[in-house]
Amino acid sequence: MKDLLEKESVKRAEQSIKSFDSSLEIIVLQSTARTARDAANSLNCEIGAIVKSLLLRANNTFIMCLVSGDKKCSLNKIKKIISMKDVCMANPEEVKNETGYTIGGVSPVGHLKNLKILIDSSLKRFKKLYAAAGHPNCVFEISFENLNKITKGKVEEIVE
Repeated sequence: MKDLLEKESVKRAEQSIKSFDSSLEIIVLQSTARTARDAANSLNCEIGAIVKSLLLRANNTFIMCLVSGDKKCSLNKIKKIISMKDVCMANPEEVKNETGYTIGGVSPVGHLKNLKILIDSSLKRFKKLYAAAGHPNCVFEISFENLNKITKGKVEEIVE
């Protein structure tokens, strides 16, 4: 499991996290955190404290949405916020090309390309949040305030 920390995608996430706050650590889980439910079970926390990093395609641009694990991203709300009609989930290939991560391990930081980031305001409910760190078995713990700062995201109501 320790060799997961040597993976390029995990190192990229860790570099972003550490350059923001050197005290933040990558947590390597024995079981997968591929889904919010898996992550919550592995961490013994509420599913809502899991940050889902969802990449959306809007025309020819991409937007990263950070959503609480117990909520569903609202495409209609996103369309209104960004004033675009054609918004959908990015496919796995687009996710890999834009973020450098594969689905199940998409971190909110350390993307290959500069992405606009929207943060679900309902994540504020939790003192501690857990987000993926480049691999389905790697996560990091962060506060809502610091998630906002590290991603330079815009806090919006983006869930149904």
